[in-house]
Amino acid sequence: MLMSFEKASAMILSGKLLHIAGTENLIKKLPKGNWVGGTTEYFMANTGGVVTSDQLFVNELYYDTYKIATYDEDSISNVTIDAFDNGFSLLILPFDSAVHMTYAKKAPGFEGMFIKNIAGWISGFNLDIAGQTPIAANGQTSEYYSDKAVALHVCVPDDKIVSIGIVNIFSQDEDSPIIEFSREGFSVEKCFVNGKEVVFAEYIEQNGIDTKYPLVGDYSGANVNVSFKAIENGAVSFYAPVFPGIKYRMAKLSRDYVAEFGDRLKGLSDADSVFSCNCILNFLYGELEGKDMHAFFGPITFGEIAYQLVNQTLAYVTVS
Repeated sequence: MLMSFEKASAMILSGKLLHIAGTENLIKKLPKGNWVGGTTEYFMANTGGVVTSDQLFVNELYYDTYKIATYDEDSISNVTIDAFDNGFSLLILPFDSAVHMTYAKKAPGFEGMFIKNIAGWISGFNLDIAGQTPIAANGQTSEYYSDKAVALHVCVPDDKIVSIGIVNIFSQDEDSPIIEFSREGFSVEKCFVNGKEVVFAEYIEQNGIDTKYPLVGDYSGANVNVSFKAIENGAVSFYAPVFPGIKYRMAKLSRDYVAEFGDRLKGLSDADSVFSCNCILNFLYGELEGKDMHAFFGPITFGEIAYQLVNQTLAYVTVS
């Protein structure tokens, strides 16, 4: 829940295990304790979407066995090795850092990925304020990183089951041609459209494609979004990497962001949820500020982790 700096500090000093999101200024002032954190000023709260620099979003986690670890781009593959067999890991990666890029590209190949429960988010900043730095924080050591990831590994009792879920309002538009790429990366100049090589930026312009809607990849039947970041100097850049061997199509256009989320949330309960986050692009394009989605409250992020990196997605962890 959203709370004041003073209340969050009191929870830390009482010894509680916490996951915290807020501004760099507030995160760095928090006392040492059993917590991990990251930066954002955007949140989904029980009052609706909120932008705030003077409150923190705090998840209390009611578990006794846990460990906090820090990773750089060379050691990030150990996140799955360090994770508990029956538990979950909350991983926070600073936006646009080398460890963010490495995880995005290589996580699907990490040992034990999709067996261990790895969730989390990409920390960010207020898009309207210059000079901010995305960070990940290790509360036990009062260390703050713009170039390293922090993970909270939690072990749950043997009679509990952990699940990672996503709410993705996008699916492939079956009328869209198949789009494929010859190499992985966050930026491309060319792609193959129904087998024909084209300059992707030109193809987007010529076909009037709305880049608020993502590419959607078919990962063995699962829809995984890759959101557009920018088109500059003939190159198309993304918030997550594209991969060769994956068949992408443009997303089917959404009738209404909030209504779509509402429909997808029907039948889902967040009663067992211990963590959730939603994408900054959903927040902006869906104009979610002040709009209540009734469930799954948490930070608004610059990328979501549901095993691998995903975009324009709500990700959550349940323990039941």
